[in-house]
Amino acid sequence: MAAHFGRRLRKGAATTAVAAAAVAALSASQAPGATGADQDRPTAAGSSTPAPDPTTDGDATGNSPYYTDLPPLKSPNPSPSPTVGTPVARGEAEAGIPATVLDAYRKAEAELRSTKPGCNLPWQLLAAIGKVESGQARGGRVDADGTTIGRILGPQLDGNGFALIKDTDHGAYDGNSHYDQAVGPMQFIPSTWAWAGRDGNGDGEADPNNVYDAALAAGHYLCRNDWDMSTEGGLHSAILSYNNSQDYLNLVLNWMDYYRKGSHSVPDGTGGVPSHRSDDHTGRHTGTPTPTEPPRNKPHHKPDKPHKPGTPGGPESPDPKPPVPPKPPTPSDTVDHLSDAGTGKLTARAGDDFARRISTRAETKAGAAVGKVRIRFTITGDTDTTFAGGETVATVATDAKGVAVAPALQAGEKTGDFTVTTAVVGHRAKGVDYTATVTARTADTLARTSDTPLTCPPGGEFADQVQVKATYKGAVADQVAATATLIKSADDPTENDKGPSFKDADGKPVRTLTGLKTDDKGLLTLPKLYADDTTGTFLLRITTTGGATLTVELKVAAADESASPSPSPSATS
Repeated sequence: MAAHFGRRLRKGAATTAVAAAAVAALSASQAPGATGADQDRPTAAGSSTPAPDPTTDGDATGNSPYYTDLPPLKSPNPSPSPTVGTPVARGEAEAGIPATVLDAYRKAEAELRSTKPGCNLPWQLLAAIGKVESGQARGGRVDADGTTIGRILGPQLDGNGFALIKDTDHGAYDGNSHYDQAVGPMQFIPSTWAWAGRDGNGDGEADPNNVYDAALAAGHYLCRNDWDMSTEGGLHSAILSYNNSQDYLNLVLNWMDYYRKGSHSVPDGTGGVPSHRSDDHTGRHTGTPTPTEPPRNKPHHKPDKPHKPGTPGGPESPDPKPPVPPKPPTPSDTVDHLSDAGTGKLTARAGDDFARRISTRAETKAGAAVGKVRIRFTITGDTDTTFAGGETVATVATDAKGVAVAPALQAGEKTGDFTVTTAVVGHRAKGVDYTATVTARTADTLARTSDTPLTCPPGGEFADQVQVKATYKGAVADQVAATATLIKSADDPTENDKGPSFKDADGKPVRTLTGLKTDDKGLLTLPKLYADDTTGTFLLRITTTGGATLTVELKVAAADESASPSPSPSATS
C-alpha cells in the first residue's frame, strides 16, 4: 500500500538466496534516488533533502496491504486480461470518482504534461493507484481544499507480518514515533515523502494527506527514470516500482483500463470504498485504513529527538506537540454560507453553450458579502458537460460584492439533468447547489434540398433519394434526431400498408425509419425508395426533435399516365 517502492519482499522469501539476489538487483535498478533527476526535492519546510541512498533503503514498502477488488464486468466493460484480486460487480457506480479527487488526478496529469512531456502519464493511472491504495481517499472524504477528513494510515511497519521500518519522521506524518506507517490517499511512507512530496494545491506545503499534493507526488514518482507511460515497459516498470508485486501490477492495469473506457465525477464523500484487501488471508488483518484526526497544523519540521520505545508517545500514544499560536483569520474564515446571486434557469441544447452563468455570493452569518474568497464549482453526475476549457472543476475568487461567477457551461451530447456544487476553498461553509438541464438538439424547420418531383413506375425504384436540411432559428441544426414514415394521408399519420417503401437488409418493405440524425451540415439523406404495384400519390412525413415536420409527395404512375394523376385510394385509405 505504501508508495515506497519496487522492492516488495513477501514474508519468508528472504530465506532463499535466489530471492535475496532478486531483491538486491531490483533495489539497485529501481530504488528511489537511483538517478539524479529527482534527488533533491523541497520538503514541507522548503528545505532540500537528498533522496535516500538506494544501497541502504531496504524493503521500505513494508508489504503494506492494498485493496484487491476488481473492476465490474459491465460498464464501462474493461477488456479481459490476467487478473488477481477479488471480483466485484457493482455496476456503473464504480466508474464514479469523487469530484475533488478526480480534479487532483487531472491537474497532476496536466502539470506533468508540461514538466515531463516524455512521461505521457494518464490521469487514469493515478486513479487506478488511488483506487487500489485508499479507495479514492475513502470514497472522497476530503475537504474543499483536498485534505482527507481524518488521516488514512496503513499498519505500523514493525516487522510483524510486514517489513520492519523504524520511525523516520518522529511521528510528524503518521503519529507514530516508533515505526513508520503509510500515509494518505496515495499511501506514501514518511521516509519517501520526505524527498518525493510535492505541493499540488499551491498552499506552500507538501502534505501526504492532501489529495492534490499526493497525486502530484505520485505522478512525479512514476515519471522518474525517464519511464514513458505510453510504452508497456515503462508503464509496468513504474507500477512495479510503486509496489513490486505482479498481483498489484495486474490489479492497477485493470482499474486503469476500466477508467479509460468511461468514468464520471460524483460528489465528494459519496464514492464507494472497496471491501477486500491483500492481507485478508493473513492473521493480522488491519481492516480499513485507520481514520484518525489530522493534526490541526501540518508539520513543518521534525522534532529534534525521537521518543525511545516504551516511553509515552509510542504507537498508542502519539508524540505530544507544543501548542502552535492560532493563525489570524482570513476572509474565508468569516464565510458562513454561500447563496445564489441571480443565476436563473440553467438549460441548453446538447452541444450548445449555456446562456446563463452560475453566480454565487459568499456571505457571513449576518448576510454581509465576503470578498477575496475562492469558490470551487464542481460539475457532478454522469454528464459530459464541462466548463469552458473542458474542465469539470473551476475555482473563482469573489469580487468586492462577494460574488464569484463560474466559467460558462458547455453542454455535451448527453441529455438530462446534472448538478453543480459549490464550496469555499479551505473552509467549511454551507454551499449552494445548482441543477442544470441538457435537452436534445432540435430543429424548427425542414426543407428539401431539391425541387425535383419524386416519381416512379409501379414495381420500380425512385431515381432520387429524399434529402432534407434542418435548421433552428435559421442556423444549421446538426445531430438532430428524426423519424421518416410513409403515412396513409395528411390527416392520418399512421403507417401506410401499401405503396412506396424502404427496404431492410433482407429486402423486405419498411415504411418507418427511426434513429435518424442530421449530419454536421444539418442534412439528412434517406435510403432509396421502392414502389410496389399500387399507383397513385403517396406521402412521406419526416419529423424531428423540436417539432419540425415536412411532408413529401411520392407519385407512382405508369409512363403513359398524365403528369398529375388523381390520388389512388391506397394513398388516402
